[in-house]
Amino acid sequence: MDSLMREIIVLLIRLYQSIFSPFFGGQCRFVPSCSEYAIEAVRQFGAAKGTYMAVKRILRCHPFGSEGFDPPDADWK
Repeated sequence: MDSLMREIIVLLIRLYQSIFSPFFGGQCRFVPSCSEYAIEAVRQFGAAKGTYMAVKRILRCHPFGSEGFDPPDADWK
């Protein structure tokens, strides 16, 4: 069941990347981008934890936040 949810979430993110992301001009402050981070987190940690990690990452992605290399961390808590 979790693998199905993972793939549905990844599909939704890919749709976002192809339809909406071009309008924002690739302005993510992090590497990998927030959407790529979300895909990696969901695939690595599962649908629930990966989505939670992605939401936390997106909330950090703003002009006054940090920037730089920030992959999904295996030691994440």
